[in-house]
Amino acid sequence: MDKTTFRTLAEAHRDMVYRIALNFFRNIQDAEDATQEVILKLYLRTAPFDSQEHARNWLIRVTLNHCRSVWRSPWRQRVSLGDLTAAIPFSRPEDGELFQTVMVLPEKHRTVLYLFYYEELSVREIAEVLKLSETAVTSRLSRARKKLKDEWMEVLNDGL
Repeated sequence: MDKTTFRTLAEAHRDMVYRIALNFFRNIQDAEDATQEVILKLYLRTAPFDSQEHARNWLIRVTLNHCRSVWRSPWRQRVSLGDLTAAIPFSRPEDGELFQTVMVLPEKHRTVLYLFYYEELSVREIAEVLKLSETAVTSRLSRARKKLKDEWMEVLNDGL
């Protein structure tokens, strides 16, 4: 891959890679490290991409695989969700509460919610990236929405 293509792809998708890693790790430092590693893998890739969509999907897949690999490593230390929430500025207090609610969901639910709502991928695209059937993605989205709704209602009821 030539430097111009690499630079274009890295600048276009760096924020997306960071957000996916942050969603996965719930830790700013680990997300930054993962972003650097994934961008390095992009730099070292020799095969060309068929399209921008192919490059984006490849980066999502590589990011998720890298995050899972790091997560399983024995030296991995967990950081509290409170530390992460304190480090991210929210314009409204309820945004921070919603963020915390989403972050307590299982990883497979957080991932599909993030890709669907924040990266605006279609169910078909998510299925391709995660190597799942469209039915499985639809099912995960449905379960994730239900879990999020249940958790959010609990948060709201506790606040009243």
